Amino acid sequence: MKPFDGVDFLELDSLLTPSEIETRAKARAFTEAEILPIVGDCYERAEFPRALVPKLAAAGYLGANLTGYGCAGLDETHYGLIMQELERGDSGIRTFCSVQSALVMYPIFRFGSDEQKAHWLPRLSAGEAIGAFGLTEPDHGSDPSSMVTRARRDGDGYVLDGGKKWIGNATIADVAVIWAKTDDGTVGGFLVEKDTPGFEPSLITGKLSLRVPVTAEIRLEGCRVPAAARLPGTAGLKSALQCLTKARFGIGWGVIGAAMACYHEAVGYAAERKQFGRPIGSFQLVQQKLVDMLTEITKMQLLTLQVSRLMQRGAATPVQISMLKRNNVAHALDIARAARDLLGARGITLEHHSGRHMCNLEAVKTYEGTHDVHTLILGEHITGERAFAPR
Repeated sequence: MKPFDGVDFLELDSLLTPSEIETRAKARAFTEAEILPIVGDCYERAEFPRALVPKLAAAGYLGANLTGYGCAGLDETHYGLIMQELERGDSGIRTFCSVQSALVMYPIFRFGSDEQKAHWLPRLSAGEAIGAFGLTEPDHGSDPSSMVTRARRDGDGYVLDGGKKWIGNATIADVAVIWAKTDDGTVGGFLVEKDTPGFEPSLITGKLSLRVPVTAEIRLEGCRVPAAARLPGTAGLKSALQCLTKARFGIGWGVIGAAMACYHEAVGYAAERKQFGRPIGSFQLVQQKLVDMLTEITKMQLLTLQVSRLMQRGAATPVQISMLKRNNVAHALDIARAARDLLGARGITLEHHSGRHMCNLEAVKTYEGTHDVHTLILGEHITGERAFAPR
């Protein structure tokens, strides 16, 4: 009997439009041709493949769900399917696209002036410029309201002082969206260009996870920017959190791709690997692992597609997206761990993909809101009681 290595157990493709299926197929072909042949080597050397950026841009994957300024103007489901297929290759490549699209292009599109949009969005969508998003601080990760970075008004501009950490793209970015408290205590977004004096990004090395994308720390010391660098539409921390909601949505889709890659690898290996004179796929414990993987992938797909449809109607809530991010990342990580285990010693080598996905997903579970923080967001929604911050 032929093993079932597909991931459309409930015929969910019947819920997708022909255009969505075509977009997914093109993104899958892109991953097969451009990402998988190089990603193992990039992961081992902890090197981001800069040559991939113009290819991602040419495919329309940077700011894909924004309209105008050279962006593809796709809806959320098309965008999500792209993220899924890119993360089928590597979480780090999807992370780069998420930062560029949801955390840099989106805030400029949503909160920027006409001049800021016209200057940056065409360059970012074309891959001619790279962006970073500076919110997290060394001592304030899950509690951004306690940020210490300040933007002091000084004459015809602002002076920024403080620091950010775990910032994607920062050492290769042409512009960073820096979030800082202004003189009146409200949080605003500022566009800081790479050569601005006092803006000092430094690479974080020694990572065991997300080795492909760039991760950095930023020091801001007397960093002067003109008044025109402020995103005029930002209105407190909620503006930054709106960007995170966009990013979390893409993560919810993306990790399905990592889970699919691990499942495919596990099914194939279970059919080929023989022990005690028979394929290991004939043993009950192995079959249980595969059943659990396929079941969780199917549930992840259903949850994600429904949230996408809600977003397209403007009806999705941040709490629903917290459930999406929390659920999908946790189960994708479980699937990657199970696949790595099933592959035995081979699972820890770059010849196979499951170990790399497993390591990457450990970081994805932490960033853009930890698993526990999303648990408490949902808990507050259920009980009306806020468990993780002063009342």
